[in-house]
Amino acid sequence: MAICLLVRHGRTTSNATGVLAGWTLGVGLDEFGQEQAAGLGARLATSTLAAVVASPLQRCQETATSLLHGIPEGSRPELCTDDRLGEARYGAWTGQPLRELAKDPLWRAVQDRPSTVTFPAHPDHEHEGMAQMQARAVEAILEWDARVESEHGAGGVWVAVSHGDVIKAILAEALATPLDEFQRIVVDPASVSIVHRTQRRPFVLRTNDTGSDPIDLSVLSAALQAGGADGDADVGGGAGDGASRS
Repeated sequence: MAICLLVRHGRTTSNATGVLAGWTLGVGLDEFGQEQAAGLGARLATSTLAAVVASPLQRCQETATSLLHGIPEGSRPELCTDDRLGEARYGAWTGQPLRELAKDPLWRAVQDRPSTVTFPAHPDHEHEGMAQMQARAVEAILEWDARVESEHGAGGVWVAVSHGDVIKAILAEALATPLDEFQRIVVDPASVSIVHRTQRRPFVLRTNDTGSDPIDLSVLSAALQAGGADGDADVGGGAGDGASRS
């Protein structure tokens, strides 16, 4: 399958002040988040991207647009939007300070048993279960992986710009980690995680990378285009080929 770069949006004022933005409209990147997004473009400037797909929410659209500005115009794909990569629908929790939500009895379940959680209903904000959020996000990744591979070959590289909980849920599925343990995974603003799926299993090549070095996937991409991945892992860890290193 293709190579997916999971990018979390840059920092927002809601992130900085500890407010759960959810699907609140008008939540964009703050000044630091804009710098982070521009840095992502610089890191991916030498990458050949088959697609950039983003959550419809403003902070992800801004991150994706800034990222694309760093890609040379001749090889810059169009920005696509997929609602399935959107933030969890937190219902009545939307717009609330995290310090207040931590007092809600539901908080403990979100931390320890998220697979059982459905966020409370609210007249102005949609709500869903965390398992439902994971299912629709993973569905989107699988469909875009297949589409990119079909159009660009097994070494095609694409970017999904999404949200912290959503990316954590996608990584948990790739790592065969139960959703109830997904809080062990850290996904910071403007971080990059990389997943390459094969017929046998996904390979998680990188998680929560917030560095500044260029991301070069050319070695892995070329190997996949040549038919060099069968889904078996090198026993003992292998020698490395530079695919998951800068």
